[in-house]
Amino acid sequence: MKKYTVVAAALAATMLANPAHAGSADGRIQVKVLATGVLPDGKIDTVKSVIPSVAAALGASPDTKANDNVVPTIAVEYYATPSVSIETICCLTTHHVTGTGSIAGAAIANHVMILPATVTLKYHLDAGAIKPYVGVGPALFFFIDEKPGATAKALGASSLKINDTFGLALQAGVDIPVNDTGMGISFDAKRYFIKPTTHFYTAAGVEALSTKHKLDPWVISGGVYFRF
Repeated sequence: MKKYTVVAAALAATMLANPAHAGSADGRIQVKVLATGVLPDGKIDTVKSVIPSVAAALGASPDTKANDNVVPTIAVEYYATPSVSIETICCLTTHHVTGTGSIAGAAIANHVMILPATVTLKYHLDAGAIKPYVGVGPALFFFIDEKPGATAKALGASSLKINDTFGLALQAGVDIPVNDTGMGISFDAKRYFIKPTTHFYTAAGVEALSTKHKLDPWVISGGVYFRF
């Protein structure tokens, strides 16, 4: 992630250093370079299947939690009208999952990379100098290169698969122009509602455990934008 952070910082610096290449405060295209906090939940919604040896290890009240992460994000937006736009974002975020409840401290997954493909339809309010907005749209979470954690391996899991999953994103934020050439700063918050299913397999290919999780992350961003 360090490489992506450096690239995002360089893009932001270029925007700030070269306002003369500017576009228009009323342009159709807007690009944002953001620092984004990804704050997932990760609680178990349903235990769908489990083999007896794993069931005994889970105890009476197993649960899980995914860690938070901060990543660079690029957002590209098209204004169909001055009040209505369509936005998509690009980022990769990596998380690990640990146990809570009766499996507190257990290392469930030590590497879950997520690509949250998201498109939102946004409505921009007219509030004078600042430009608040709300949005809603579909999201498809792609899970990449996920791996079982140490505790899962000790219980016999040699591989982990999380299903790519559709969900919903709600969005609110504000764009604040800093000049008349299309530059400004932006603050954005999204709440995703998504429930992926996780599958742990033994070396023999037997599914040892399957659980559905209430991932439902908050995604909080701040950065600069340029409109042209």
